[in-house]
Amino acid sequence: MTSSTVRSDAARGAPASLGELVDRFDPSAFDAPTGRARLRLSVPGDGSWDAAYDRRRGLRLVAADDGARADALIEADAVTWDEIAGNYADGMAAYGAGRLTVRRNLHLAIGFLAATSGSREEGRLRSVRVETAMGSISTLQAGTGDPLVMLHGLGATKASFMPTIAALAPSRRTIAIDLPGFGDSVKPLGAPYHAPWFARSVVALLDALELERADVLGHSMGGRVAIDMGARHPDRTDRLVLMTPALAWKRARRFVPWVRLVRPELGLLQPTSRRVTEAVVRRLVPGVENAWVAVAVDEFLRSYLTARGRAAFYAAARRIYLEEPDGPTGFWARLRELSPDALFVWGRHDGLVPLSFARHVREALPAARHVELDCGHVPQLERPSQLHAAIGRFLATR
Repeated sequence: MTSSTVRSDAARGAPASLGELVDRFDPSAFDAPTGRARLRLSVPGDGSWDAAYDRRRGLRLVAADDGARADALIEADAVTWDEIAGNYADGMAAYGAGRLTVRRNLHLAIGFLAATSGSREEGRLRSVRVETAMGSISTLQAGTGDPLVMLHGLGATKASFMPTIAALAPSRRTIAIDLPGFGDSVKPLGAPYHAPWFARSVVALLDALELERADVLGHSMGGRVAIDMGARHPDRTDRLVLMTPALAWKRARRFVPWVRLVRPELGLLQPTSRRVTEAVVRRLVPGVENAWVAVAVDEFLRSYLTARGRAAFYAAARRIYLEEPDGPTGFWARLRELSPDALFVWGRHDGLVPLSFARHVREALPAARHVELDCGHVPQLERPSQLHAAIGRFLATR
């Protein structure tokens, strides 16, 4: 597609770098769930332009339409846009350094940057929707080699693994997914949204991708799902990386009788406004001024502020709280049967999954390896260099 077919007259004043990006758009690397998308590309001091996508017409660079709400906002100075046009990796480094900012829909924004990178290599970053036996699963994939599937935490999305994808894709085939109920994946009403069900969805994804086995990395709730992958599907699981994983509570759970009575379908209603919900989330999430964390908050709100997203969130949170810790079929008894090699990553200042859990894990799994980091609950955002070095060492061993 030539520049004359993708740039409207109203966009002629746009920087050449934006035109170059649009010119080399690869639709196979871009997933717009509704078939349409509008991404606002801003250059402070120079203006804004919209990359307007339609499944039938492709991608066009047009004048920014202030009357149309952009699905995603991408802002960078002229030098950074030139870097992105010349080298996608440089652009991602600028993103991590805060020189390029993304708000609202990271799925579309990263998909746009990937689809306009100009790369046609097998391991290029791609936003891919995979149809599985359990429904549509949205993924970000990059790299080649042994597959590593990444599972996010409660309320998060695949976007939380962008630093990890960038760090590990040079040596692995990284596949970060939105678990069903979250992000841009299917959100079936009435689904159980517990670890065994999520694990079956991961197996369905492996089947659809024609992968016999994979290493599995899980964060928080995703760590709990990864444990179920290793326990229930050891034939499909190689090694496990369990980052601050959600584990069955050891202390008394006094609210169990009341939580059992609460139905997750109440999430179909929205009793609070977006402004109130956003204010609460931002108080709960530390470091929101960090570019990665701010985007993660946007991603949570994007899913939570939909009826099906809320229902899935409440159902998954309820299942985590109600999981039985003790007894012959309780979590800690089943953990002892975990067979794949496992690396547990703990945050010394984690208020959600305290470091004290490590002692119980060591008793249940003496052969497991452990790493402690000087961080809270989200090591891939708080201590990415140390985390990715530890993961790399673990995955390099057999």
